[in-house]
Amino acid sequence: MIRWILAPVSYYYLLFLLPLQTNLKISMITAEQLKDLVERTEALHRYLGIDEKKIQVEEEQLRTQAPGFWDDAKAAEAQMKKVKDLQKWIDGYKEVKAATDDLEVAFDFYKDDMASEEEVDDYYANAVKLIEDLELKNMLRNEADGMDAVLKINSGAGGTEAQDWASMLMRMYQRWAEAHKYKVTISNYIDGDEAGIKTVTMEIEGDQAYGFLKGENGVHRLVRVSPYNAQGKRMTSFASVFVTPLVDDSIEVVIDKSKISWDLFRSGGAGGQNVNKVETGVRLRYQYVDPDTGEEEEILIENTETRKQLENRENALRLLRSQLYDRALQKRMAEQQKVEAGKKKIEWGSQIRSYVFDDRRVKDHRTNYQTSDVNGVMDGKIDDFIKAYLMEFSGQE
Repeated sequence: MIRWILAPVSYYYLLFLLPLQTNLKISMITAEQLKDLVERTEALHRYLGIDEKKIQVEEEQLRTQAPGFWDDAKAAEAQMKKVKDLQKWIDGYKEVKAATDDLEVAFDFYKDDMASEEEVDDYYANAVKLIEDLELKNMLRNEADGMDAVLKINSGAGGTEAQDWASMLMRMYQRWAEAHKYKVTISNYIDGDEAGIKTVTMEIEGDQAYGFLKGENGVHRLVRVSPYNAQGKRMTSFASVFVTPLVDDSIEVVIDKSKISWDLFRSGGAGGQNVNKVETGVRLRYQYVDPDTGEEEEILIENTETRKQLENRENALRLLRSQLYDRALQKRMAEQQKVEAGKKKIEWGSQIRSYVFDDRRVKDHRTNYQTSDVNGVMDGKIDDFIKAYLMEFSGQE
C-alpha cells in the first residue's frame, strides 16, 4: 500500500514512476491515506493563497466597472485576463475541495455499508488526480511558464527517415495540444523531399503551455525498422525540438530595427491561388549581438502563416521577440543555477528521449522515466514524461 506524502519530488516519483513501472494496483484506501489527502488539500489552500486571491478578484473586477474602461481596448483586455487568471486558481481549488469532501462522505458511507470499495476508490482516484494537477500547476511559477509556446521541429541527418520522424513528432504534439484544448497554429512548414517534413514551427496557445512544454527542448531519437529501407534494417533517426515562450506586447523586448533585413519568397505546399505565384512568404534576418560576449549571430525566421505579406511580417517579428525574450530568460536562469555540481545539465542539443519501436519502449534519459505504451505516446500521451521532468528539474529554475 502506497502512502502519499507531501514532499513534492518523493510524492511524484511514487505516483508517476512506481505505479506505472511495476503495475501496482491500489486497493481500498485507508483512513491514513484519506487524512493525507485532506492535509494536502488544506496545504494547497495556504500555498495558493486562495483567501487573498478572492479579495484580489473582487478588487480587480471593480476596476473593470470604471467609466471608460473599454476606451483603451488593449489595457482592458489585459485587465480582464488578470481577473480570469486569478479566478482559475480559485475555481481549481474549489474543484479539489469538492472532490476531497465527496471522498470523505463516501468513506463514511463505506463504514456504514452504504458505499462499496469500488465507489470509494473511484472518488479517491478523482481527488488524487485533481490535487496532482493543481500541485503541478502551482510549481510553474516562473515568469514565462504561464505564456503560450512556440515549438519548432527540425529533422536531423538521415533523409526521408528523419523527415518522417519529424512529422511523427509534429503529430504527437498536435494530439497532445488537442487533448488539452490548446489552439495550434502552424506559422512555417517545409515538406520533406519524399515524405515527412524538414521543419515546422507551431504556436501553441493555452494555459501554461510553455511551462508544460519547456522540458521537450532537445534531440528526440527514433529506433525502428524503417519502411523506407529496402533491406528492412533497423535504423536510428534524430529530430530536434526547440521550445520558446510566445511573448505578447506586455513583455518588453528591445529590437534594434537597423539589424533587421527581409527576404521575400513564394510559399510552397498546399494552399490557395497565391501559392507559388505571389511572394507572400517572408524571411527575417536579425543580426543579434550578445550583450555579454559581443559575439554576433544571425537569427533566421521564416513565416508563411497567411497569404498576406504584411501579416507574415508581423508574425515573424512576434517570433523574433519570443526568441530574444527566451535568450534573456535562459541567461537569467543560468545565473541563478550556476549548474550545481553533480546535477544533470539541461541543454539544447542534448539527446533527451529515445523512442524504440521494436522493443516497445520510450525512455527519457534525464529522469529515467519510461513506458511501453509507444502507440499512446505517439498519439500525444506525454503528460507523464512532462510531469516527471518538472518534478525533477523545476526546483533548479
